[in-house]
Amino acid sequence: MRKGKRPVDGNTVKEKKKKTRRIVNICIAAAAFGSWITMTLYGQSMLAEPGLSNLRFFTVLSNLLAGTAAVIWLVMSGKGGEGLKKVETLKYIAAAAVGLTFTVVMIFLGPLYGYPMMLTGANFFFHLLVPLAAVAEIIFLSDAAYTARDNLLAVIPTLAYGTCYLLNNIINGIGEWPDTNDWYSFLKWGYPVGIAIFAIACAITWLIGFMMRKCNAARRGKDKQREKHNNK
Repeated sequence: MRKGKRPVDGNTVKEKKKKTRRIVNICIAAAAFGSWITMTLYGQSMLAEPGLSNLRFFTVLSNLLAGTAAVIWLVMSGKGGEGLKKVETLKYIAAAAVGLTFTVVMIFLGPLYGYPMMLTGANFFFHLLVPLAAVAEIIFLSDAAYTARDNLLAVIPTLAYGTCYLLNNIINGIGEWPDTNDWYSFLKWGYPVGIAIFAIACAITWLIGFMMRKCNAARRGKDKQREKHNNK
């Protein structure tokens, strides 16, 4: 320890980080469920569809997954053990899912429809706040050691959604707007292109998970070095 400098209590740092995580998870849960309720009751546009029919959109489902994971973490965070490890994995999976939503909006939908339209009302929380908070929590606050297996598990929501989306169109038909089952218009160029789009979405989700996993590991490594240095 350097002369004149008080040692940093590792337990104090961890407790502050845990308190910060509680605040972040409360915000994620409130934003996800509050925005969904607002959209369900008062939505009046193509990107803010009223009623429970908005549950067909990946944006809504991924945000509700993130909100659910946040609530479960808040309940389980004081218990520890194997149950908390599973919750940490769920939060990682949810962060990758909303990370995909954020990526698609920033790279594809934003330039296509305009960012003001993408970031208005409930979609400000769905497309921006919840994804950024969920990903940032994994990178900067979580002390869980995520594995390559977790990285593969993170693809499950995207893969499951894409599979159900394609099967629904195959079984019930594509239909015509506004009653189409191809509400994302992924199949307007045919099923091979639609399948390719979902394959790319799965790859992007995996890459988001990989980025979070590596950044989390690097930050945890630096935290350990800092704690070791401060306690010398």
